Amino acid sequence: MSIIEKLDNNERLDYEDAIKLYDLDLFTLAQYANKIRENKHGKKTYFNINRHINPTNICKDVCQFCAYSASRKNPQQYTLSHEEILDIVKNSSKNDIKEVHIVSAHNPHTGLQWYMDVFKKIKENFPSIHVKALTAAEIHFLSTEYNLTYEELIQMMISHGIDSMPGGGAEIFDEKVRKKICGGKVTSEQWLEIHKLWHKAGKQSNATMLFGHVESRENRIDHMLRLRNLQDETGGFNAFIPLVYQTENNFLKVDAPITGQEVLKTYAIARIVLDNISNVKAYWATSTVKLALIAQEFGANDLDGTIEKESIQSAAGASSAKGVAVKEFVDLIKNSGFTPVERDSIYNELKTW
Repeated sequence: MSIIEKLDNNERLDYEDAIKLYDLDLFTLAQYANKIRENKHGKKTYFNINRHINPTNICKDVCQFCAYSASRKNPQQYTLSHEEILDIVKNSSKNDIKEVHIVSAHNPHTGLQWYMDVFKKIKENFPSIHVKALTAAEIHFLSTEYNLTYEELIQMMISHGIDSMPGGGAEIFDEKVRKKICGGKVTSEQWLEIHKLWHKAGKQSNATMLFGHVESRENRIDHMLRLRNLQDETGGFNAFIPLVYQTENNFLKVDAPITGQEVLKTYAIARIVLDNISNVKAYWATSTVKLALIAQEFGANDLDGTIEKESIQSAAGASSAKGVAVKEFVDLIKNSGFTPVERDSIYNELKTW
């Protein structure tokens, strides 16, 4: 049976099938991905009003693709105090944010309680704000640094007010690629195990894939299928977020950025292959706003959020440092032919604009 026949029959695709998707032309992929998107979500495009906070850029790990860490090309080291973080949340709460998204470097100097106490203080002072925090990479770092099991850390996270986990640290699951781009960081199996345990604790998370660097198309498909397998088991992933690699200010020598066509193909293939993950997010901070809007036609039904301030991608060249105003975000979605729907962090619909 041909790949087109399988797509027409809505059959679940295996590895060999999924690889063949990249051979299809862009518009054929868009047709099938958009059909799935519309069956699941109609013309709705989700976003949330959120604030990213990156508490420290001092990092024990040495990831070749990272421009955020202060240990090499970025000499401007910082660690925010709890008071500074709470002031950020207080100011952002005036903008009616629903979520704080807190990820940062693997700082060996702050202490475990420094991490946990800030989440608790945010929750105590702003109980209605959803706290999304600590990637699986950060959890693995804390586990190793403080000799705690993943389960012990997860229980600490929950008891200190963390509501859901972001999807960062996944990068590409292939270990040969990981060795080159982020050797010493959480392994693919550890990343999947941490999210599995988080889901088993009754919590939800996101999943990411960093692409457009030294990985192959086969690596991307392998990555997606591992996520699909875990989702079959736990059902705990809210969204899949393909992150477009940023080329500036890091040690990973990539001659040219990935093409827009390849980005859109990958979004569409993610929508087709990940049949059990409801939401595919075009994270505009890595793809650019314009390409994210086009990605709505290629299976993406979520554009992340207003962000307010973004440090990690912008350090590597993305034009995302100051976020996007709510009205501009809404107008962009409307003008592209879709319906803006404000959501909370776990995809409850709050307002149709």
